Amino acid sequence: MTLAPTHTASAFSLATAPEILEVRSILQAAGLLEPQHRIAYLGLLEPPRGTAADDADRRFRVFVHDVSGAAPRDVIVSVTQQEVLSAVELDTAATGELPVLEEEFELVESLLATDSRWLKALADRGLDVTKVRVAPLSAGVFEYAGEKGRRILRGLAFVQDFPEDSAWAHPVDGLVAYVDVVNKEVTQVIDLGAMPIPAEHGNYTDPELTGPLRTTQKPINITQPEGPSFTVTGGNHVEWEKWSVDVGFDVREGVVLHNLAFRDGDRLRPIINRASIAEMVVPYGDPSPIRSWQNYFDTDEYLVGQYANSLELGCDCLGDITYLSPVISDAFGNPREIRNGICMHEEDWGILSKHSDLWSGVKYTRRNRRLVISFYTTIGNYDYGFYWYLYLDGTIEFEAKATGVVFTSAFPEGGSDNISQLAPGLGAPFHQHLFSARLDMAIDGFTNRVEEEDVVRQAMGPGNERGNAFSRRRTVLARESDAVREADARAGRTWIISNPESRNRLGEPVGYKLHSHNQPTLLADPESSIARRAAFATKDLWVTRYAEEERYPTGDFVNQHPGGAGLPGYVAQDRDIDGQDIVVWHTFGLTHFPRVEDWPIMPVDTVGFKLRPEGFFDRSPVLDVPANVNAASACHSGGSSDGSNAGSCH
Repeated sequence: MTLAPTHTASAFSLATAPEILEVRSILQAAGLLEPQHRIAYLGLLEPPRGTAADDADRRFRVFVHDVSGAAPRDVIVSVTQQEVLSAVELDTAATGELPVLEEEFELVESLLATDSRWLKALADRGLDVTKVRVAPLSAGVFEYAGEKGRRILRGLAFVQDFPEDSAWAHPVDGLVAYVDVVNKEVTQVIDLGAMPIPAEHGNYTDPELTGPLRTTQKPINITQPEGPSFTVTGGNHVEWEKWSVDVGFDVREGVVLHNLAFRDGDRLRPIINRASIAEMVVPYGDPSPIRSWQNYFDTDEYLVGQYANSLELGCDCLGDITYLSPVISDAFGNPREIRNGICMHEEDWGILSKHSDLWSGVKYTRRNRRLVISFYTTIGNYDYGFYWYLYLDGTIEFEAKATGVVFTSAFPEGGSDNISQLAPGLGAPFHQHLFSARLDMAIDGFTNRVEEEDVVRQAMGPGNERGNAFSRRRTVLARESDAVREADARAGRTWIISNPESRNRLGEPVGYKLHSHNQPTLLADPESSIARRAAFATKDLWVTRYAEEERYPTGDFVNQHPGGAGLPGYVAQDRDIDGQDIVVWHTFGLTHFPRVEDWPIMPVDTVGFKLRPEGFFDRSPVLDVPANVNAASACHSGGSSDGSNAGSCH
């Protein structure tokens, strides 16, 4: 295990504890961080376009909530200049609320524990309030007129019989409460009548469920006696093979990759300026009045970065690991280190290229490997892994891993079209996990375009007499209105991001091709509240002209925002995007019909996308990869890049 060295802050370095303390001090001096204030978000802003990295102003954006009910503020602070650059007062009825605060989780349960309506509903079910846990859930925006401008959370109940008991096994169905967390008021308790509470426990470490643990597994030890092949300088600048990247971290988005570039000969060629997963929404598909409002924007309502796990060697990451420990702010402006929050390591990834030539007799095998940059976060019942992969051949891949415990309900006696049965009487509503990747492209610079590529069947006839021909069609997405697109697996649809001003040796524009997983986008009705609020998730691809303030696909303030912000507003400007400075937004996700095998803890499910070079290089970029250097391999002494002695590698 290696820890990256500490460093002096530069334009793309991670935020430091002294900087966060400076932000707090500047806010306090300006009267913007008094005892009634809470920091709902604090994040480092990237330098404006064209700013030299060494001259960049270290600016932080801060969302300041007022627990007394006064208007929140959106503040920009310069640590470099030691001043507040702007402080905008927000009208939450129009803008939406700031992200959910951790202290509000306990507040919801404590308020309900003294509410007469809630206590009566529990008593009617024979439940002891001290054994009832309440999941504090973001409210969304629905027909409740009295909620506009109020900071609301909704609560669903679960029974926890003892401290180690998995409460998700015992949902209290037919009951939901709405809570105003500013006025500390329970605004509604809806009780549709008691339903049987599933009795079977879901304690997944209990020997009753596990049975005798397996004794068949032999150790797998991954060692790199000479250390990893990558280096970390300046605290977070990573060089691996021919890749160069600055690994950032944001409390809202988690891991962010800056300045992703590949060394090609004597040139360091930029590919992506900034890459992040800028949104994740989990819409549920159960129309029950108790749960029909369920949809959570885990990135922007809860902030996935602040719940990043401290990773453990041999458990979360296996091999020769280098960790980064990002520092974030708590609600009071105190720095908090997420120890080992980011994991970096190399993985062998099977065969890179192979050929046994019948004519020349050359036998050639090269092994692939990838650099893994990852973190894990826990949002309530679910755990998510965010994995960025860089490959030897210039491929970039992202993979989301979903695990944890599915959100449960009672399973209706007569069955359901929208709920799976996991155990006797225990259900799990159908739902989706939908992500938005924000890819601030910079392929050989900021003059980029996007083309949509479809396969084309060619009809049998003149010039295609045997009917075997097929081709492809590329369409330039010239304006933002052209670039709101859907995937099409039958057409093999992909999107090519290229630079028309940079050409390869064949005279073609250099580029990268985006490969979608072709999974369903948002399944809710187009007129639904969630479709308005998560409009990004209704399409697979959006392309916008770069603007510094356009950072999130759902807009800046998602919590209780009625919709229309973010990508719909951006593309309404209908800017020219052909040969311009552009951002590509890609929606991808999982549609989850929970299985019996997902209970009581869910094996990892995965989804993601790939970016592969498309004419970016003049030839294969991996011809210089040597044969496997593992001393235990028969390949270690042969397989040179020019083919000599390659016959010994077999």
